[in-house]
Formats: sequence, structure tokens, C-alpha cells
Amino acid sequence: MSSGKGEQLPRGRVAVSTGRFRRYGLLLASLSLLISQSSAARSKLEGRYRLSGGPDEAAELILKPDGTFEYFLAAGSLDEHAKGRWQDEHRHLQLTTIPKPVAPVFSTGAASRVADAPLVLHVTGPRGGGIAGVDLRVGFDRGEDIDAYTQDYGWSLPEQERRTPRWVEFGVPIYQLNSQRFLLDLTKGNELTFLLTPDDMGEIDFTGMQIDVEPSRIIIHRGEALMVFSRDDAKHGHEPPGNGP
Repeated sequence: MSSGKGEQLPRGRVAVSTGRFRRYGLLLASLSLLISQSSAARSKLEGRYRLSGGPDEAAELILKPDGTFEYFLAAGSLDEHAKGRWQDEHRHLQLTTIPKPVAPVFSTGAASRVADAPLVLHVTGPRGGGIAGVDLRVGFDRGEDIDAYTQDYGWSLPEQERRTPRWVEFGVPIYQLNSQRFLLDLTKGNELTFLLTPDDMGEIDFTGMQIDVEPSRIIIHRGEALMVFSRDDAKHGHEPPGNGP
């Protein structure tokens, strides 16, 4: 029979329940500390950085408080951009471009025959228009290669050339883009078209790139070149503390 007083749990169960809540409280406190430490480390780097380059170059790297970044560069005919997430790794910065860019690619197209030149090469875009300014290198059955570049109407091997072309390679140096070596089969034609599919050309994949952090500076290693970005205090409002030894 009920005594009229509320049912009471055994003391052992009360002790277990209290211990469990205490453990959860410690866990939440630890997580809160980790989050605050991460936010503090992130706040040292967040802000706007400008490229320390020449008068014809303009570039910015923006590290946002929510952990995302934006990057752009304009230098003559070169345009680059990227978006993604950033992570402070003490003396290094990790940038992850999201989504991962799809690399541009060269591929073979149509072949036909002409009589006014031993070899004619065209590079076109997905819509069929000719692309000017694409570097090319033609190799022969003997002797030195020829280096040249396309016009929007293509490129022709000089009529006086008596050697047999064996292969061709294409490149767009400002985007560090190089094609595979295409073997030339002149029995199928001597006017050859190659397709350049740009995909995400100009969108930089920073994933895995070495990026150093110094007080007020971020240094991005691009092959043998260094891109030095200095903090724009006018945009950020204060000088960040150094990362320490």
C-alpha cells in the first residue's frame, strides 16, 4: 500500500544519476573551452589581406570569422578566384577550395586536309570559336622543335618546312596548364583541331598548398613563386597578435 509519500528511488540510483550529470557537466565545460580556444586562434588571422605586388597586380585574401575565405587576383590578362574554408594551423594556414575545381583539359577534335600548308593547327573552345594565345610546341622526325602560339584562326607550319611533324603539345602558362603530348597522324589529315574545355580555369585549388603565417603577413607558395599578402588594417581595424615562437 502507498504511504501517501512520493515513491523514492534507491540511494544507489540517485548517486549514479548525480555522477552522470557531473560527468556530462565536465564534458560540456571541456568542449566549451576547446571552442573558445579555437575561436581565439581563428580571430588572430581573420581579416582582409592584400597582395604586396606591382602596380599592375591586384589581389585579396579574405579570412572570414565563420571559417570561410575568398580569394581573387587580377594581373593583366590573368584572373583567378577561389572560395572555401580556412583553418589556422599555428604557423601555417590551410585553405580548402570548395567545391574542388575541375581542371581544364585539351582533347583531339576533327581532322581534314588542306593544300596550302604542311600542317595547320586550331585550338577551339566548347562553342567552336578559335582561341588565340595558346602556346604550342611541335616535334619532328629530326632536328629541333618549333615553339609558337595560336591565333584565333589557328597556326600554320611554314611551307618551306620539309621535316615531318610527329607530335604537338599545348600550354597556357598563366594558368600553369599543359596538355599531354598528342601524336600526329598526317594520314588522317594535316588540318587538325584540338578542343580546350576550360571547366574551372582560373579557380585555384589551394588544397595541400604550402601557406606560411607570419605576424601581419600570409605567404602562399605557388611553385617557385611566393605570393606575400599583408594585412589591411584599415579594413580589419586592429593589428593582430603574432603567432608566437
